[in-house]
Amino acid sequence: MAASDYKRIPWWEPQIGSPLERKYIERVLKDNYANEGKLTTEFENKIAARLSVKHAIATTSGTNAIFLALKALGVGHGDEVIVPDATFIASANAVTLAGGTPILVDINPKDLTISIDAFRSAITSKTKAVIPVHVTGRGADMEEIIKIAREKKIFIVEDAAEALLSKYNGKYLGTWGDTGCFSFSAAKTITTGQGGMIVTNSDELYEKLKPLKDQGRPVRGTGGDDLHDTIGFNFKFTDIQAALGLGQHELVDERIKRMVRNYNLYKKELSGIRGFEIFDIDIENGGVPQWTDALIERRGELDAYLKNFNIDCRRYWLPIHRQKAYPLSDDKFTNSNKYMPQALWLPSAFTLTDKDIMAVVSRIKEFYAKP
Repeated sequence: MAASDYKRIPWWEPQIGSPLERKYIERVLKDNYANEGKLTTEFENKIAARLSVKHAIATTSGTNAIFLALKALGVGHGDEVIVPDATFIASANAVTLAGGTPILVDINPKDLTISIDAFRSAITSKTKAVIPVHVTGRGADMEEIIKIAREKKIFIVEDAAEALLSKYNGKYLGTWGDTGCFSFSAAKTITTGQGGMIVTNSDELYEKLKPLKDQGRPVRGTGGDDLHDTIGFNFKFTDIQAALGLGQHELVDERIKRMVRNYNLYKKELSGIRGFEIFDIDIENGGVPQWTDALIERRGELDAYLKNFNIDCRRYWLPIHRQKAYPLSDDKFTNSNKYMPQALWLPSAFTLTDKDIMAVVSRIKEFYAKP
């Protein structure tokens, strides 16, 4: 049988168009205002309240959220920002966009987040900030990162693009550092197509971020004789995006429940397979698996095998230091070199059913039962 003869089981699948989203979109149409307006403010307020932070600022993408956070903290030419090697390249690109230099460091093999030892060793007199990346909802060691950063007077910009509503030691990821940055791209629990959010408890940073994202205007302008006290850019959200976000925000608990169910099924059914290990996440204390991922010794073979049955997985990123955009020697990246080529995201969409997950489980077991 051809792969197309089997029901497709997607790695991820966004879901838009609910009655709740349509209700909010109708408000946008009625108001005849599709730019950033009242609904964007409402969406920002809901995210801030949910995360128990003072401020949330919507922007055009998670990448630009990190960029704006870095700019608000004063990162510019000559400044170094420490970035883990295991992340989507956007984390490093945001540093470059801000005028800084991304300093790539190795990861810890337990959860693929930034290595504390590598972070500490990379600090120089030029280090301005660090970007801990919370991989697939697993939090970096924020307590140790904060301890080091405060001692060295380094800012912390959390990349929580994959960690919306996931907790680390009882506190939401993205709310530990000076700022936290989220993504609403298509593969996230809440998607607005593109879009991002910065959260902070600092009034000072909030007052810097508002004009930075809106052409230097401290308040929403008219496009006419507005006052531009500082240099800024155009990274405004739109109320159409906010309508999607508001509608999906009301569904997010249901979606997370399904994602946790997917993870628990995989963890239970696939334990004990040699050469196949699902990463741990602290579900009981509020950890949310954005996706379920595993270390797999025969990753390429398994991925190809599952595709024969129309089962989609996603391979982990190539380590950033091996990308032509940021080429570095392999010497300092022992863990990312070893583990990232073994890491695979399994089908994890909140649109999947128990039957879908068990079909994936069956094929994985079948693969490892073969000689």
